[in-house]
Amino acid sequence: MAPTSLHNCPAPAKLNLFLHVVGRRPDGYHLLQSVFQLIDRSDTLHFDLRSDERIVRTTDVPGVPEEQDLIVRALRALQAEYQRRHGRLPPGIDVAVEKCLPMGGGLGGGSSDAATALMAANHLWQAGLTDAELIALGLPLGADIPFFLFGATAFAEGVGEALQAVPGPDCWYVVIEPGVSVPTVAIFTATDLTRNTKAITISDFSRRHVESNDLIGFGENDLQDVAARLFPPVAEAIEWLGGYGAARMTGSGSCVFCAFSTEHEAEQVLKHVPARWRAWKAKALQRHPMKIALANPFVVE
Repeated sequence: MAPTSLHNCPAPAKLNLFLHVVGRRPDGYHLLQSVFQLIDRSDTLHFDLRSDERIVRTTDVPGVPEEQDLIVRALRALQAEYQRRHGRLPPGIDVAVEKCLPMGGGLGGGSSDAATALMAANHLWQAGLTDAELIALGLPLGADIPFFLFGATAFAEGVGEALQAVPGPDCWYVVIEPGVSVPTVAIFTATDLTRNTKAITISDFSRRHVESNDLIGFGENDLQDVAARLFPPVAEAIEWLGGYGAARMTGSGSCVFCAFSTEHEAEQVLKHVPARWRAWKAKALQRHPMKIALANPFVVE
């Protein structure tokens, strides 16, 4: 019998181990190169099939109206695709969201929520879409959604949709939330944004980052200087955390991270983080925990 609910579904955060802007398409979208790393800090989602065909978010998410929520939009897109394939709508879904990841933090929380929703609904509806088909469905909604559906450490190119698996570090991170929400559009429209970094290859990254065990020293985040200029708390967090190692902003900001070989090292740094910031530790993940759970029928509810 097909399941009617999936509870405690993880939507993990990501870090950009580096992020280069290597050009711009004629339509204005920036061409990127990055390595996306999953970590074990996550939002948690709960899904229950309904007796009607409505998609309903049952919890409030401050600052995100239900109609604009990527979760709702992703589920409706999959619902429409199901109808196209099967000639009928699947049951509706109630979605409850436990938010842990900050908005405007560069951790991909909204995109991760949407990806988890697509994986969950594909399972509950027995829709049968492949990962590639889900990725094609998710890309128009958000450039980070394909990575979370890909579900493993990835070298990303294009606008973030061209993904290849790469070995990821086995480490711990300290992440600081500087207390500001950075709008992505403000970073990408800045006149002083670097847009012509020389493109690299996967082997360039692998030699430096994996073979030499250089946890964060490879490349730059080309968005960091602009974010630090526009949002001084980001610059302050980078400077402070940089006293313990190579500190870097993730995505378009605002969160800042530093890698450590052991959990103990990360915990020692956390003890000294100024009280004005929220900070936490996280473990690098090699595979999306939702994909692991769905592959094991004894794990999911």
